[in-house]
Amino acid sequence: MSNIITVNGADGKSYQYVDDGSPMQGGMKDVFFSPDRSYVVAFFRDKQDHNSKERLNNIVNTFRERIFSQAGGEYWQDLFCWPTSTVEYNGRTGIIVPVYQKHFFFTTGYNPGAAQLNASIKGKEKEGKWFASPQFRSKNFKLHLDKSELGDWFKFFLIAIRISRAVRRMHAAGLAHSDLSYKNVLIDPCTGNAAIIDIDGLVVPGKYPPDVVGTPDFIAPEVMSTLHLQKNDPNRKLPRIETDRHALAVMIYMYLLYRHPLRGGKVNDIDPQKDEELSMGSKALFIEHPADQSNRPKLNQVKPTHLPWADITKIPYTVCGPYLKALFDKAFIDGLHNPALRPTANDWEEALIRTTDLMQPCQNPSCDQKWFVFDNTTKPCCPFCGTVYRGQLPILNLYWSRKPGSFVPENQRLMVYTGQNIYTWHSNRNVFPNERLTADQRKPVADFHLHNGKWILINRRLPDLKDLDADRVVAFGESIELKDNQKILLSKEDGGRLAIVQIVSA
Repeated sequence: MSNIITVNGADGKSYQYVDDGSPMQGGMKDVFFSPDRSYVVAFFRDKQDHNSKERLNNIVNTFRERIFSQAGGEYWQDLFCWPTSTVEYNGRTGIIVPVYQKHFFFTTGYNPGAAQLNASIKGKEKEGKWFASPQFRSKNFKLHLDKSELGDWFKFFLIAIRISRAVRRMHAAGLAHSDLSYKNVLIDPCTGNAAIIDIDGLVVPGKYPPDVVGTPDFIAPEVMSTLHLQKNDPNRKLPRIETDRHALAVMIYMYLLYRHPLRGGKVNDIDPQKDEELSMGSKALFIEHPADQSNRPKLNQVKPTHLPWADITKIPYTVCGPYLKALFDKAFIDGLHNPALRPTANDWEEALIRTTDLMQPCQNPSCDQKWFVFDNTTKPCCPFCGTVYRGQLPILNLYWSRKPGSFVPENQRLMVYTGQNIYTWHSNRNVFPNERLTADQRKPVADFHLHNGKWILINRRLPDLKDLDADRVVAFGESIELKDNQKILLSKEDGGRLAIVQIVSA
């Protein structure tokens, strides 16, 4: 029989939860739904000491205010599942947390054949772990996810952008998550949404130390290699912003390539536990390290359900494009054992956004990934299904003006496909697509179409659009046919860009 319990929050409000005797259980908390299922009351199983209660109080008040009560704070509501109050009941400490948005629950879950195994995850939370492992994508695995749950490669870039943005905001507030992993991030590949959860363990350097060291696969090498030391030992490395950066890099790599960047074929000790400590700690080595190939995955030891993703010769990390390749090198080569060199969340956000501009839809309608990053060749090919691009492929190379009449290259491109849009952040380098965008800046200003065998750019809202070769101003609603080496002025404002068209004929 269920009881409805009323508790008083530290914020002066009353909260209710349904106690049916069998709460959901997380790693440290018992979780109860409110009667209308709009929030949960999560009680810690262990008694919280004064410092822990003070941390929770700051999380639901001071830290929450820093992020959500600033100008544009409402933007972050969807990227964090942040506790709103604390409660005390029968000697137990709890927190009030909003219920996850509907798209973060499986609507189908496993493939239809899994019903014969009496297995179902329908209605369960979409923890990121379901989407970072190749076996749940493999039709050879009995409990693979239904195709309707998997999304496409472009959606995983959107997910990675949102996670990076949320981590960037958290770090800007001086906070570290301490246990950033695919268990504490919800994602939805159908829409490209993501949300960071389990906020109650935030670390404030110098004030609130971490309660946990992290989740296996995401613990930074310096933390792993000093686990044997006492917590108060000055040489013991604990979770902080730099360790979040390692976890973020691992997560992005796994969401885009469905394998772990450090779990290869190298054995560092015959004792499995010692091998784990070394392989994820002091002896950690990038499986795609260009100069040291000793940790390459051994395909004869790889499960068939992990292919082709475990085969780094077939799907190398370079398929993610030049911007991400550079950051993966920084994260897993330069910064793997030197935390100060790790890319920041802002670095990842910028590189991911620039990479989405390099993405091209695969021409094979049966391709599982649907998208690939242009590889800067004259014969673009989808690395996932092997389909070679056919036809003319226009590319806009972007330049900007340091002084009137003089333009310099930006090492930035925009791929063209039917329905592709130009936004303000493409036409003006002073605008960046993040939470600060106005409603007007989120609207497309121009778009591309293949019309009667010719690629055209239609001006929607660019007041200065001009075909410089023809010396023609292009009014709203008018179009330009794209030609090789054509120069198109997108904007003459401060920060305005020039586009030079490049046509790849395949």
